[in-house]
Amino acid sequence: MATLPVEVTLEVSPRARFDVIDVRRRVAQEYHDVLDVYSRALYCSFHTTAGYLEQSLASRLEHRRDRVAPYVQLFRTLFPQGADYEHDKLHLRQELSDEQRRVEPRNADSHLAFIGAGLTPVVSYVNRPGNPVYFVDLDGLNGEQPRRRQTTVLGFDDEEVVARERLSVPVSAHPVDSINLKNPRLGFYEQIQGLVARHGVEKGRVHLSLAVTERQAGLTINEYETLLMRHDLADVLHDPLRFVAEKSRSLLAHPRAIPNKTIDYAKYDLVRVFNEIFDALGLRESFVEQIVSRVIALPASRFLRMKRAVSLLVSDRDRSGCGTLVQGQYQSPILVQWHKAARGQRHVDVTLTRFR
Repeated sequence: MATLPVEVTLEVSPRARFDVIDVRRRVAQEYHDVLDVYSRALYCSFHTTAGYLEQSLASRLEHRRDRVAPYVQLFRTLFPQGADYEHDKLHLRQELSDEQRRVEPRNADSHLAFIGAGLTPVVSYVNRPGNPVYFVDLDGLNGEQPRRRQTTVLGFDDEEVVARERLSVPVSAHPVDSINLKNPRLGFYEQIQGLVARHGVEKGRVHLSLAVTERQAGLTINEYETLLMRHDLADVLHDPLRFVAEKSRSLLAHPRAIPNKTIDYAKYDLVRVFNEIFDALGLRESFVEQIVSRVIALPASRFLRMKRAVSLLVSDRDRSGCGTLVQGQYQSPILVQWHKAARGQRHVDVTLTRFR
């Protein structure tokens, strides 16, 4: 007799602003062997600055915390805390009240590192009880106070495709742009929710992927805040070393010795920091070092691990027997382009699956 999918939820308390937490171990501690009978597990974060690496990348990092952390650190170096991010200029954030401005974290660096490193809120892993699965938190503290984090883990054995559709997304004529697929004016998110309701999926996922003909574009799930997406991310796509360049002067012994060479400072500092990481990991000539060479030599569109596909959790956690899309308050699927689209639109393939 088949085992029905099981869903458990954990509260995660980060110990530092940047923390790497073994959620698989936490599940075993709190729920014992509840996942062990399943061949696969879906991990879901409800946050825009904390999530998971795809299993293929985690495997290349040998599922080791001492390799995952330095890999993510590459992108934290690229997007340093306290640089001149528009998102962090809280007086410009019109959606915030005065009270919210007093407590809102300045965390544009964490959002950009999340996107750049290829972190994602929803991943599916082949379930290997001996292997850790890491929840990577890039903004775990607000001041000295740990932020409240929540993640769901869903064990299942099989994934059945129940529907496929191709949806069109209108985009602007700007070569660099980002589109909030959750914007009600598009109707995109509502069409997906309707698909879930029509097919009565209780536990599963919606897989969004760019059509194979789409180029120079990517998908992510993050906070769609205008200053972050329309300014900071656009700045990265235009000038990938801008923010690290701003911080590099203070990291060199004699930054004024060669005036007007900020970009050279950035390159020097990146190489120095990255080489220390590579030496510690024994990763010279590895795929990570190749990423770094792209950071220095190529446009941001070539080195950001911007995904062509993302997933959304479908669950009946809030109402038994009635599945719906489940996301965190600030999470939105976002289409990003760094070249003008043909005919002012892009196509996204939607696949709805049911867990069994």
